[in-house]
Amino acid sequence: MAGYDDRNGKIWMDGTLVDWRNANVHILTHALHYASSVFEGERAYGGRIFKSRAHSERLHYSAGQLDFEIPFSVDAIEAAKAELLTANGLTDAYVRAIAWRGAGPDMGVASARNPVRLAIAAWEWGAYYGDAKTRGARLDISKWKRPSPETIPSHAKAAGLYMICTLSKHAAEARGCSDAMMFDYRGYVAEATGANIFFVRDGEVHTPIPDCFLNGLTRQTVVGMLNERGVTVHERHIMPEELEGFQQCWLTGTAAEVTPVGQIGDYSFEVGALTRDIAEGYEKLVRA
Repeated sequence: MAGYDDRNGKIWMDGTLVDWRNANVHILTHALHYASSVFEGERAYGGRIFKSRAHSERLHYSAGQLDFEIPFSVDAIEAAKAELLTANGLTDAYVRAIAWRGAGPDMGVASARNPVRLAIAAWEWGAYYGDAKTRGARLDISKWKRPSPETIPSHAKAAGLYMICTLSKHAAEARGCSDAMMFDYRGYVAEATGANIFFVRDGEVHTPIPDCFLNGLTRQTVVGMLNERGVTVHERHIMPEELEGFQQCWLTGTAAEVTPVGQIGDYSFEVGALTRDIAEGYEKLVRA
């Protein structure tokens, strides 16, 4: 497959569909130097983006957390996504919306005078973890921790917050793993590099409280699915030593969807009945 900079199709930029290869920014774009950007990852199933409006609303929220305002309304973003999918002839696709501080009169830490820009791209993208959806992903344990919410806007989906995720995933892949699990600044279990995490013990589910990392839309959906099934869900702080006592584990995220986990470090998990039920139920839900 060609690189992401060299493909056919259209990308929506600042209100206009442009040729994929021409969707460029200047080298002195503020976001390139100072990570002043926010984004969303979404999936379309059968031509319909799952929780599309919630993603557009969160994009606006994230921008506000980084002290800028997107010059397109939620309704305008929704229309742009629909236009983009049609222009590219896509029905099942990954959709990436990104807003950022562009190039302008400011080129330093401060950038209040620079224009805010918005782009949306979409492409076909299969399972994020490949065949791990059937056999269970293998996770490393990252040396990097999710930082305190006193140090970052931890509930924004902001580009800069993913730097340690990239480092963690690179290290995991070098060890033959699909991803890495991260602890938070207090030493509690937090999440994977781009997905929330769930555990099962004796038929009950345990998942970390998202008090210093993103409360994913897929995470919220899965918690709702578990509640509908009458499964007890404990949203709480989880200590590392508890990993040994869990029987099942899965990840959730727009890209990851619901992916079983077979191993985290030295700890092993079965791809059990509840894990499979939630994975299959989620697949049915997004295509309903």
